[in-house]
Amino acid sequence: MIDLQVIEDRLVRSVERAKEQNIVIPTFGQMKDPGLIPESVLQELKDIGLWDVNPRNLFRITWKNEPKDHGGAFSGVNYLEFPSSLTGVDARIIALVGKWFPTGSHKVGAAFACQVPRLVTGQFDPTTQKAVWPSTGNYCRGGAYDSALLATTSIAILPEGMSQERFDWLANIAGETIKTPGSESNVKEIFDKCWELRASGEDLMIFNQFEEFGNYLWHYEITGHAMEEVLERELRPNDRYRGVVLTTGSAGTIGCGDYLKQKFPLSKIAAGEAEQCPTLLENGFGAHRIEGIGDKHVPWIHNVKNTDMVMALDDNVIVNLARLFNEPEGHTYLMEKGVPKDFIEKLDLLGFSGIANLSMAIKFSKYYELGPDDVIITILTDSMDLYQSRLKEMHEDVGTYTQKDAAADFSRYLMGLTTDSLLELRYTDRRRVHNLKYFTWVEQQGKTYEEILAQWYDQDYWTSIQNQVPEIDNLIMEFNQKVGIIK
Repeated sequence: MIDLQVIEDRLVRSVERAKEQNIVIPTFGQMKDPGLIPESVLQELKDIGLWDVNPRNLFRITWKNEPKDHGGAFSGVNYLEFPSSLTGVDARIIALVGKWFPTGSHKVGAAFACQVPRLVTGQFDPTTQKAVWPSTGNYCRGGAYDSALLATTSIAILPEGMSQERFDWLANIAGETIKTPGSESNVKEIFDKCWELRASGEDLMIFNQFEEFGNYLWHYEITGHAMEEVLERELRPNDRYRGVVLTTGSAGTIGCGDYLKQKFPLSKIAAGEAEQCPTLLENGFGAHRIEGIGDKHVPWIHNVKNTDMVMALDDNVIVNLARLFNEPEGHTYLMEKGVPKDFIEKLDLLGFSGIANLSMAIKFSKYYELGPDDVIITILTDSMDLYQSRLKEMHEDVGTYTQKDAAADFSRYLMGLTTDSLLELRYTDRRRVHNLKYFTWVEQQGKTYEEILAQWYDQDYWTSIQNQVPEIDNLIMEFNQKVGIIK
C-alpha cells in the first residue's frame, strides 16, 4: 500500500511553502470530475496556457481538458475512434487522447499521484529535498513539470538516446537532467544511477515510476473511470466491450485494465512490448526504437495475474507508420484508400507508443476474430509533437517519403498485421512473467520475498491499494484547508 503516515513537523513546512507559492492541490475526485473544481480556479484558468508553469495547471491533470493550447475549460473525455478504412478490421477501436494534458502526455498524472501523497503527509519536504524522476522519457517530463508547479527542485533521469525534444524541454523545467547510457531499453542503467544518488548523501526522494503505486493508482482511478465514461457513451445496444490493449512501459497505465475488468468481468487486458526486446513474451532482451515502453524487466506495479495476453510489436511497424501518418505523401495515399480527410488531420495525435497501441488493437481484433459490434479501447500517450526530430532523422537516413513508400507501409504495416509474436496467457504463463520480477526487484532493488509472493497469492494486495483514494483525497483537502488559499 501507499504509505500515508503523517510527519507533522515536515508537513508544517510543506504547508508554508504552498502558502508562499499560491499552491492548491486537486483531489482525485476533481481530476475525475472537473465539475467539482472551485469557480475561482476555473476563472484563473481562462488566462493560463496549457503548458504554463503555473500551479493552477495542477487542475488540468485530467482527461477532460478542452482541446486548446490556452485558456481552455473542461468538457468530456478527449478520445477518437479509428475508421476501419485505416485499421483494416471491423472492430471498433477507440483511444483516449493524451496530447491535451500539460506537457502533452498523461504522465503528469502518474507523477502527480507519486509525489502528492508524500507532500500532503509531510513525508516529502519541498524546502529541503529534491524530487528525482527516473524514466525513459515522458514520466520524468511529467515529474519535472509537477515539481515546478509544486515549487520543488527536481532531477530528471533518462537515457541519452531519447528524442531531442525531451532534452530541450527539460533544460527549461528540471533543476538538473542526468543522461544515462543507452536508449529506450536501458532501464537498469537508470536504476543504477538512482542507487548512486542515494549513496551521495544528498537529501533526495526518488519517485521510481516502475515501483511507485501512485502511478498504478492514478490510472486505475482516473484513466479507468475516463474509459468507463467513453464506453457508456459509445456502446450501442448490441455492442460488447472486449478489452483494453496497452504497451506496458512502467505498467502504470495498464492499471486501468484492473478497473475495467471489475466493471466488465469478461473483458481482456493485453500488454504489449517491442519484438526486439521480448521480455514478457519469451524472457528476452535487446534494444528498440519505440519510445515510451518498458524493457528487460517486469515493473513491480504490474498486476501480471490479471493480464490475459502479451504481444510483441516489430519496431519497424511503428517508425514506418509514423511516416505514413505524418508525411504529405502518406496523407495523399490514405485519402486514396478511403480514410476520411478530417481523420487524417488527426493522425498527429499518435506518438510512437500511440501507434504501437493502435497496432496492438488491430492484432487483438484479428486474433479474437472481432466484428463491428466489438469494442476495443486503448490510449494515445502523447503526440508526434514530441517526435519531429525522429521524422527529420528518417529523412536524413532513408530519404524523401514517396507514394510507393506509403503504399508499401499501408499494405505491410496496417493491412498486413498478423497475429504473430502473440501469446494468450495460461495461468502458468502469467506466473512465469510474474516470477521475472524476482531478479530485478528482490535481488537488485531491495523488495522482499514476502511481498512478491503477496502480489501473486494475496487476494487483497491490489484491492487494498485501489481503496486508498478516499484517504488520499481527505489528506489533500486537509492540506488545502491549512494552506487557506481557497475557502
